Amino acid sequence: MLFPTGEFLFVYLPITLGMFFLIARLAGANAAAGWLMLASLFFYSFWRPIHVLLLVGSIAFNYVAGGMILRAKEGGDPLAPRRVLTFVVATNLAVLAYFKYFNFLIATLNDLTALDLPRMDITLPIGISFFTFTQIAYLVDVYAGKAVERSPIRYSLFVAYFPHLVAGPVLHHAQMMPQFREQRVYSPELRNFTIGISFLVVGLIKKVIIADSFAPIANEVFASAAGGGLAIETAWRGILAYTMQIYFDFSGYSDMAVGLSRLIGVQLPYNFDSPYKSVNIIEFWRRWHMTLSAFLRDYLYIALGGNRMGKVRRYVNLLTTMLLGGLWHGASWTFVIWGGLHGAYLVVNHGWRWFAGRNRAPGAVAGSGTFIGRAAASAITMLCVVVAWVPFRAGSVHEAGNMISSMFGGGGNVPSVALEPEQVQQWVWLVVFLLVAKLLPNSQELVDGRLARRFDGVSMQHARRLMGVLVGAGAVVIVLMAMISESRSVTEFIYFNF
Repeated sequence: MLFPTGEFLFVYLPITLGMFFLIARLAGANAAAGWLMLASLFFYSFWRPIHVLLLVGSIAFNYVAGGMILRAKEGGDPLAPRRVLTFVVATNLAVLAYFKYFNFLIATLNDLTALDLPRMDITLPIGISFFTFTQIAYLVDVYAGKAVERSPIRYSLFVAYFPHLVAGPVLHHAQMMPQFREQRVYSPELRNFTIGISFLVVGLIKKVIIADSFAPIANEVFASAAGGGLAIETAWRGILAYTMQIYFDFSGYSDMAVGLSRLIGVQLPYNFDSPYKSVNIIEFWRRWHMTLSAFLRDYLYIALGGNRMGKVRRYVNLLTTMLLGGLWHGASWTFVIWGGLHGAYLVVNHGWRWFAGRNRAPGAVAGSGTFIGRAAASAITMLCVVVAWVPFRAGSVHEAGNMISSMFGGGGNVPSVALEPEQVQQWVWLVVFLLVAKLLPNSQELVDGRLARRFDGVSMQHARRLMGVLVGAGAVVIVLMAMISESRSVTEFIYFNF
């Protein structure tokens, strides 16, 4: 069930919200949390019902495992909690590896050896990386004494919560569960509805109007690249179209997730902070997919030693973290290459910072610079990001090689031709939305910032009138977006595959 569809917006969502608030009023918070948990499991089962058994089994296993870690910590053996944690994390990763990486490993073995091992017919459950990583983080925090959840219903809701379940953000127990213990969550509030619908509208526009309009351009160009070289203009038009598609697709989904959760009164963590405005790759990863970046930093990079073992080991840890982060995105060497590129970018970025810091003039302020210098840094960063998107989008290493070669003039004897009016129009829209992504305020600045402040600066009566108008206007836009989405071939969110 996709967010932009009528069945979600006009059937599932009203029933889920209406029953949640009604049950909370009649039977209390625990019953309402139980209903929301069941509704979330139904949402997950809508795509492939059999996979809800995997989700339920994962939740049950990890809930019990959390209790086992707690009991082991209360025992006399100081090594017992670590052994339990190692076992349950290894089990989670083994399940993930089977569904996501088994056929990739078989294909790799067949390529490297004379073996001809058969591949298995395995369908990747949507969101498996997200709910697996969410629970691993919870178990590590239980081991560290930072988290504990005694209620099986609330733990299940934490994992299966439908706004984030299939494409993130990666949730942290401490961010979410305290909110579900607050009574305000279980009563509808006009302010939450206004903010929530505003986020939902922004996300729908990003996905339906922008991302889905760039998708056919990127698909056509990359399909052509699979067969050989391309003209320089064609290759750049295709990869820039994908650069816009993935940004507005994933940030649009994240906005919708924040908005849907806000309707209930629960604040999901933001996942994007205008990443294309970054002036270096370090900043890019602080702004792009922020919850995954935090997870990789806290539970992988730091666990490998972080920057505590010298510069060389720090760079090795950075590269290892990004290689594994690339593999997390998908079972393909193209994702490993993407992660390796970003790992190399980060190593160069940190190395340059170290070198510049050693050679900075006395009294100079770190990060200060001329407008031209920052603009150049922003352009170089954007170029690096765009080049790395090529293997991320490509269906094979060969296809990625054709695209990158064509982008830099190595497409063979492919003639450049005069642009058709449609292609000129595509370039105009590419430039327009690149400027939108680089210059305009992002959704949280607009909705949770400027719009929210408008409510605080007026009387309660005027604020309620304004909220009512915005909710009504938002509902009209939601209907229009659903109609446009239904009139097209509905495209899944890109991160559903991860």
